[in-house]
Amino acid sequence: MKAANTIALALSIAAATVAAPAAVMAAPAAAKPTVILVHGAFADAGSWNGVAAKLRADGYPVIGAANPLRSVKGDAEVVANIVKSVKGPVVLVGHSYGGAVISTAANGNPNVKSLVYVAAFAPDQGETALELSGRYPGGTLGQALAEPVVLASGGKDFYIQQDKFHQQFAADVPKAQAALMAFGQRPIAEAALTEAAGAPAWKQLPSYFIYGTGDKNIPAAALKFMAERAQSKKTVAVPGASHVVMTSHPAAVASLIEEAAQAK
Repeated sequence: MKAANTIALALSIAAATVAAPAAVMAAPAAAKPTVILVHGAFADAGSWNGVAAKLRADGYPVIGAANPLRSVKGDAEVVANIVKSVKGPVVLVGHSYGGAVISTAANGNPNVKSLVYVAAFAPDQGETALELSGRYPGGTLGQALAEPVVLASGGKDFYIQQDKFHQQFAADVPKAQAALMAFGQRPIAEAALTEAAGAPAWKQLPSYFIYGTGDKNIPAAALKFMAERAQSKKTVAVPGASHVVMTSHPAAVASLIEEAAQAK
């Protein structure tokens, strides 16, 4: 009996020793924030492909929002609805005009933990994208636009001329790739560019900025001004990069997004 009891005790100790590490390993890791990528004018969600691939490889859930490019308020409502559908924390990322959209969309959504502006507008209340882009010299977008498309509503849609798209919008992207981007560009409504922004979320949320010093759509000086005004937690200026810095330098953009996601 004594031998049997000794064997039983040894087996129970061994079982406990094995079970303890298994229980520790089974503890769920904290879920990573979902990254919502919002494209801007003359682009689509595909402009984020390189960034999304890096984020997904690093374990981040990613959503590429389809930005209607019709009005700041209306577009922000579309993005805000996507944010509301996500369970858990969100990092909102906007490119170009998409920056104005995320500045509004984050309001009233407590699960948004930070904002990342990628060559993007961060307007204050009452400001417009059109006014901000012309506040500093260096922008040449107006000269590259095609004749506007007149809509049935009386409004206008703007495109970049396809033969000028490469140099204007994506000078540091291979020519063949830029040609496909020009072909698939999404137009923006004039009303969206001239609509005054509402109260900006960057006054309450931590913000991060990255842009290229070779941007011809939004002058680098304007981007620097907006980053400083928003008291950016970190600002990255990529030497010589074009307006589509997320396409030409996806690793740098993804790195900043991950830094925003990991910040406490």
